[in-house]
Amino acid sequence: MSEITKGAQFLLGATLRQLRTAKGMSLQQLADSSGVSVGMISQIERDLANPSMRVLTAIRRALNISLQEMFGEQPDDPVHQGDPAFVRRHEDRPLIDLGLLKKELLTAGGHHHLQIMILRVEPGGVSGNTALSYPAEKGGLILSGELTLTIDGQEANLRTGDSFVFDSSLPHSFRNTGEKPAEILWIIGAVQFDRHL
Repeated sequence: MSEITKGAQFLLGATLRQLRTAKGMSLQQLADSSGVSVGMISQIERDLANPSMRVLTAIRRALNISLQEMFGEQPDDPVHQGDPAFVRRHEDRPLIDLGLLKKELLTAGGHHHLQIMILRVEPGGVSGNTALSYPAEKGGLILSGELTLTIDGQEANLRTGDSFVFDSSLPHSFRNTGEKPAEILWIIGAVQFDRHL
């Protein structure tokens, strides 16, 4: 079951359903925009399916929502009372649990072109059945464990301490083929549209 955790537990499905209905989109419209089947979206919204990163990214992009909104936050809401807007305290990190993959948001509130997360990938965990691809730049650092990262057909086996940067408009995926969980500092930098013209 997919969950968002932040102090108390919030359900990912309920958050996505609320965001979809707030945008006035039907399940069919979201399916058409995202390329994800109506049945899969319905299962995700009822917390009956663990979506892959590819599916979750496709839905997020079709809804045109920020990463913070997907984590159940409003971009302009203060993350922690009394702190400057650029700070996120450890106890205020929301976590999305997708089964073999967990995403913990580190970025503070507000509208940013840079998103920082910690990904925890259990043995056997993958980003999805098909490669991701959308305009952005991604990078990261393997904090612990091992991860196989594939970018545009090139594969690299990464271990603790290894880092990477790539253009995420290239097809990319990852998987943990090791015997221990992998923890990755994952950074996404939105690409300005004028850079791709």
